[in-house]
Amino acid sequence: MNRTNLVLHARTSIERGSKSFARASKLFSRQTRERAWLLYSWCRACDDLADGQDHGQEMSRVQNPEKVIAAMRMMTARAHGGEKTGNPPFDAFGVVAQECDIPISLANDMIDGFSLDAKGWRPETENDLLQYCYHVAGTVGCMMAVVMGISARNQEVLDRACDLGLAFQLANIARDVTEDAEAGRCYLPKTWLAEMRIDPDNIMAPERREALVLLIDRLCDLAGDYEASARVGASNLPFRSRWAVLAAAGIYGDIARAIKKSDGASLEQRIYTSKSKKLGWILKAFGQAIFNLARRDRQGLWTRKRA
Repeated sequence: MNRTNLVLHARTSIERGSKSFARASKLFSRQTRERAWLLYSWCRACDDLADGQDHGQEMSRVQNPEKVIAAMRMMTARAHGGEKTGNPPFDAFGVVAQECDIPISLANDMIDGFSLDAKGWRPETENDLLQYCYHVAGTVGCMMAVVMGISARNQEVLDRACDLGLAFQLANIARDVTEDAEAGRCYLPKTWLAEMRIDPDNIMAPERREALVLLIDRLCDLAGDYEASARVGASNLPFRSRWAVLAAAGIYGDIARAIKKSDGASLEQRIYTSKSKKLGWILKAFGQAIFNLARRDRQGLWTRKRA
């Protein structure tokens, strides 16, 4: 495929895989929007390969996951080096990586997260959880910052971009506790579970439901902390990119807020945000982007290991 067709393929992917991100991406300038779609296409494809999904739908068992991860890493390296792989999402990554000089280390860090899942890894501590969130989502925030014009050497701004990825992933984990448990996964740190006397091999036990809800609330509060930090980083972006990032932060942040407000209902039903609330955040983020007043230090927040 040529670049035009790769962009069209990527646009279809984001519209299927994430209506929230697709809506927010329309706020970017055309060039940034296309590059965001190209990057998303690769991220979505890697995630689907790792989880046996199609655009984030129901998970299925992956045969030989280590082999899948190795193939993913190989195709990513080839695409990053400018080779054609014949696989549209990977070729899309090659295009955007070449155009924006995305470091291969960030791509490999993301794939490392899928490797953890393939090994049946579970976090022992909160820091372990945040390190995992960095791999599967914080890296995407960093790469998106580069796509939006931030130098890969500007580590302070990339830390803020990483924070947005952490916020998104923490909200995802809070929303998907039941689905993950059914798939034999749990991302709640073992130290947290021990504090609440929850059996790590049976977190859905009815008699510990209230304790589990408290841990889900804790995830949501963490997501809010990292969302707030990420908003400060948005101040370094061009206006349209700043608007898009603030809109996405608000839209996705509402998922964490709705989960906490549901008081455990998220364990029985998937939490969504309505179209009207998404539109409301697009309008609200416009004003936030104009005034650009967000200020907050990162004291006390986990920080990724910089390359």
